[in-house]
Order: sequence, then structure tokens, then C-alpha cells
Amino acid sequence: MIAKRLQTLAPWRNAPAWHIAFSGGLDSTVLLHLLASLAKTQTLPSLYAVHVHHGLQAAADAWPDHCQLICDSLQVPLRVMRVQVQPGASLERAAREARYQAFSEVLGAGEVLLTGQHRDDQAETLLFRLLRGAGVRGLAAMPAHRPLARGYLVRPLLALSRVELEAYAAEHQLKWIEDPSNADPRFSRNYLRHGVLPTLTQRWPQAVASLARSAEHLSEAQGLLDELAQIDLQTADQPSPFAWLPLPSLALGPLQALSDARQRNALRHWLAPLTRLPDSDHWAGWNSLRDAKGDAQPLWHLADGDLHRCGERIWWLPSTYSEFSDAPFSWPLPHTPLELPGNGRVWCEGSPPEGPLEIRYRQGGEVMEVPGRGRRDLKRLLNESGLPGFMRGRLPLLYQGERLLAVPALAGLWPCSPAGWQLHWVPQSCDQGLS
Repeated sequence: MIAKRLQTLAPWRNAPAWHIAFSGGLDSTVLLHLLASLAKTQTLPSLYAVHVHHGLQAAADAWPDHCQLICDSLQVPLRVMRVQVQPGASLERAAREARYQAFSEVLGAGEVLLTGQHRDDQAETLLFRLLRGAGVRGLAAMPAHRPLARGYLVRPLLALSRVELEAYAAEHQLKWIEDPSNADPRFSRNYLRHGVLPTLTQRWPQAVASLARSAEHLSEAQGLLDELAQIDLQTADQPSPFAWLPLPSLALGPLQALSDARQRNALRHWLAPLTRLPDSDHWAGWNSLRDAKGDAQPLWHLADGDLHRCGERIWWLPSTYSEFSDAPFSWPLPHTPLELPGNGRVWCEGSPPEGPLEIRYRQGGEVMEVPGRGRRDLKRLLNESGLPGFMRGRLPLLYQGERLLAVPALAGLWPCSPAGWQLHWVPQSCDQGLS
């Protein structure tokens, strides 16, 4: 009966491989046994088990050997990965982040990671996030599947209760690890599992099933909000006047025309792949950025980068995007492209002047010769162009001695020099700026 529930895996049967997150506990032991048994009668992708050793307690040192014995008996290859858990306010969160980083390293393109979370876990997640004041996305709890690294994370047991898993384990005489930390009430999930949910089920026997069902409803509601966000973002996703600048951006006007709630919904959807999302109180930063005067250049600090406003457009810059060297670079061979550390590359089209050339960055007060206009302040030229302020310090300038010869020919803002050559620049992309 329980094996029939694995029909949810049908969409993933053509994946190159299935990796089972195998802690050695009840849930993952049942999942591994189920899949290994199914593989004997059906054609499945290659199965692999992955055990992540966090090194947080002495008892865990014996778990890889236990997992190896189980995998050997089921003829499933096992990979043990040791991780370093970074200290912080939440040990649970830090351990989870380290674990999923390890899983991400395992997954190849199109491969699937299968985890053993069940219906009781879903109910705990909903309660935990409800008490933290989560919105619809958080209260949708754990999705049945989502992208992970180059592959997918799939939770095939979400419709099953822990009681059903225990019955399966007893029927097949499975042995599993009992993690001592799972009984420690100092951890929030353990407190909910052992102190809160039993009390709720005494009064409402179907509490766990009802909570899990509510999570399904909220997941459906989040899907509708995502569809609305996509509609709103289509209007704001207008071409940038700086098509050469490979950074995510949106037109501000279409967003301002929406209600506050729809603005936040659209931005959450747009920012979700880029950064951890702000809490409710932190959204005041968006209001300040949105309502700033047109000639201001405000920014909104977020967990993994900054949202900049330049005129009537907003731009996303990841935190690591600012990490570039502004030291001068000699360019002895201007006929070949020059890589600029953290700042893309430059090259010359045509025949640049002979002599020692150098790439420098703005210090202020630069003046250059513009064909047909004479000598002009670079600052004024940049203001005329509308180039976003956060890019002006990254603009590579070509010097011969103390003479500013050229700035990159960006979107035709500066015409060819009388000698018929141009300096071109391909900036660092947003993906390159992400660690």
C-alpha cells in the first residue's frame, strides 16, 4: 500500500540519477528501502545514497558505519560527506544550510535528490513558520518538489504519516538510528514535536492531517500569487537603455502603478532567486527607494546585495559585485583583449595609438576630447548619458601617459575617434558576481 504512494515519482523517472538523502533515521531508512525494493521490479534511474556528517555530536561518528551496512545490504552505493557547520544564532538553520550545500555539490544536471520528510514534518513546519509570522510563501511549508542546484529536490513521502512509516519499518524489520538531539526541547522543532503537537492531537485527533492540508491550500494560494507576479513583472520588464549592462533591472513606473500589496508580491517573486527575502518590517526600505526624488540615487540593502534606483529604473547588484580591483593596469598589447579582475574585459576595435597605454578608473575631474564637441568633463558626459551611478566607478578609462584617450563606446554614447578606433568593454555579469 505504501509503495503505491511513490507514484508521485513518475515525472522524475527519466532523470539521470536519484540520490537519497540518507541520515540513517526512520524516514530516510524507509525511503531507501522502498526505492531499493522498487528497483528490483521496475526500471528506475541509478540509485545513490548520501550521508551528511555534521560533526556536531560524538554519537554521530558511528552513523556512517551504520549507513554503510544498510546500503551494502540493499546494494546501493553510499557517499559520506563531512561538512563544517558555521556557528550562529540558530544551530538548526546552520546545519540545514551546510547539509543542503553538500547535497547541491552532489547533484548533476537533471538529477534528483529524494528526502524523507513526511506529513508530520509538514505540520511542524507550518506551525513553526506560523509562530515566526511567515507569509503565504512560508506557510505553504515544504513543497513536494523544487529546483536544487543543477537538479531537483523531491519529497515523495509528504502524504504519509510517521505512523505509516513506523508500520512499514516494523513489517520489514528495518533498523534505524535514533538521533539523541531529536529529543532536546531546546530546539524549536523538537519542542513542537514533543510538547505542542501531542497536546493538539489529544483535542483534535486529525490535527496533523489538517495542518498538512492547510499547507497544501496555502501552496495553491502561493501559486496564484506567483502567477499574478508574473503578469505584473511582464509590464515592468521593459528593455533597459543600457542593454550591454548584464544586471537584472525593472522599470519603476509600472510597479508604482500597482497597489502596495501587489508591488511587494511582484518584488518578492523577482528577488527570490537573487537574495533571501526581507521580513515585514524591512519593507520600509522599498518604500523609501520607490518614493525618492527622481534625481536621487537611493539603494535598499538586502541580505545578499543591494537594490539601486537610478532615475526611473531599479537595478539589482549582488554583494560580491563590488569586489573588483581599481588599480591601474598597463596594456602593452591593445590589439588583444585585456581581462580586468572582477570587472569584465576591454578591447580595441580598429588601430589604437602606439605607445604605452594604461587602463585606469575615475578619480574625479577627468576631461576628454569628444569629436565635434571639443574638450568635455567626463562627469557631465556621464550625467547626459544617464549611466547608473553604481557603474561609473567601474568604467575603464584608456590613458596614454596623463592623457585620457577614450572611454568605452557604450551604446553609441561616444562616437568613433577621428582615427577610427573604439574602446569596448564587456562588464562582469550578475552571475559572475555571485559566489
